[in-house]
Amino acid sequence: MRSAFELKQNMVAVGILWKYGYYDQVRKTDQTMDVLFEEKVYGFLQKTDIKFTISISGHEVWVTAFYLPPEIFRTAPLFLLSTHLPENDYLAKTISHKLYHSNPETKLAASILLGLGGVKLFDYLEWQPEIYHLNESHALPLAFYLYNKYKNKEEVRKRLVFTNHTPEEGGNPKTNIFLTEKMGFFCGIPITEVRSITQTDGDLLDHTLTALGLSGLANAVSKAHLQTLHKMWDKYQDICPLLSITNAQNFSYWANKPMYAALEERNEQRLHSIKLTCKEQLFEIVADQNGEILDKNALTLVFAKRFTGYKRADLILRNMERFDRLVNNKNRPIQFIWAGKPFPMDYAAVGVFDKIVNVCKSYNNCSILVGYELTLSRLLKQGADIWLNVPRLTHEASGTSGITAAMNGAINLGTPDGWFPEFAKDKVNSFVVPPANSNLPDHQQDDEDANSFYDLLEKEVIPMYYDYPSSWLSIMKNSMQDIVPYFDSNRMAAEYYEKFYNKLLEEQIEKRSASIDKPVLA
Repeated sequence: MRSAFELKQNMVAVGILWKYGYYDQVRKTDQTMDVLFEEKVYGFLQKTDIKFTISISGHEVWVTAFYLPPEIFRTAPLFLLSTHLPENDYLAKTISHKLYHSNPETKLAASILLGLGGVKLFDYLEWQPEIYHLNESHALPLAFYLYNKYKNKEEVRKRLVFTNHTPEEGGNPKTNIFLTEKMGFFCGIPITEVRSITQTDGDLLDHTLTALGLSGLANAVSKAHLQTLHKMWDKYQDICPLLSITNAQNFSYWANKPMYAALEERNEQRLHSIKLTCKEQLFEIVADQNGEILDKNALTLVFAKRFTGYKRADLILRNMERFDRLVNNKNRPIQFIWAGKPFPMDYAAVGVFDKIVNVCKSYNNCSILVGYELTLSRLLKQGADIWLNVPRLTHEASGTSGITAAMNGAINLGTPDGWFPEFAKDKVNSFVVPPANSNLPDHQQDDEDANSFYDLLEKEVIPMYYDYPSSWLSIMKNSMQDIVPYFDSNRMAAEYYEKFYNKLLEEQIEKRSASIDKPVLA
């Protein structure tokens, strides 16, 4: 959205204003993590007089919209929908209370709010978008609204594009088709017709497959992810063409400008000095949260991103004997910092977080932080020497934390998945962990990748940091230079406009021209 603003693209976004946000990550009395749902009040959003109704589970639900003007955060215009209105009963109000609600009916209701509510917002404003872009399948009822309007699959495909952001099961939902119909997800289309247009034989509606079937184009978010999507979906008939548009991050927002100024001036001493200052600022947060005083001169490795199984926050703890030897080396000290938020109902990921909390209690050079939001994210990236990206191969669609880390002078160390293979030049701008065979069982992959990770740290990373500082600085500079312009989101936004929106429109023009030029046979 920032890049759309910078490029002056003709775009408007629609989301949901969650009354309690995602959640606030706090600590219990024993320092393990806890989940706090606290009401959010955003003074920078403009209330509007917009009000209309949508049908959910046979009931009329009132919807309003809040507006984020472009000048506030230098973004494209954004509307955020809410059902928290006095005209609604309590149940209807809860639709816009919590992101990723555990109740299946509430999840479906939120999808209806976003998809049907979004398109009805444009109807209310008397706007007619040329292209609708589904970012994941959350707003899938929009596709059914369009089908109900045009009664023709090809007419829907002319107007709809779709982005898939993960191959993981949790991000590709399947719901009972009868419950989904009861909730009003299909906008009044008979279930027999729904089965026909969604390739649904049994009782489970595959949301991703449906989006692929009703869109004119769909994209993966990295070249590696595209290969995975082809393996997952090419067996199905009548899905749209797939292409890749690799994720990126907004350089204007994320980049450490003083570091880049020093880089441009070729002032290595200044670059190194800024990094040390950034480490000190990060370590103040560590001291506040964990009571640990870290050393700015020690090699600092950071793992900070969403906590989920395949991202493997605890991979470094796979062999505690080797881990213990690494962190207790007084001659070449290293420091580990973890941060990140699991989904609140992902108890396995919460368990990994809590496991790391208890490991950190045994070491004064290991810390785990709560409250991984934008401010802490920036401090971690500015203060990291090494940024860890170690997903299990083929599971990471993109991942972007390492992109912003590189914009802040951190060197990426990771397995070659997601965006990383398109960037990484081993020991030139990053460190690459040789990956295990992705066909192995998960536990074997994890064992092999952990051993490769330890070897890389012991034989390459730590010796270079302490014995060859000029080589280390060279990798850091290469990383900062190589991350732009390709991984600046301005490139990504331009590709979406050219390869996605304009391409779909051009195809429609070509088809219309072909039909006009076609001779009429008597």
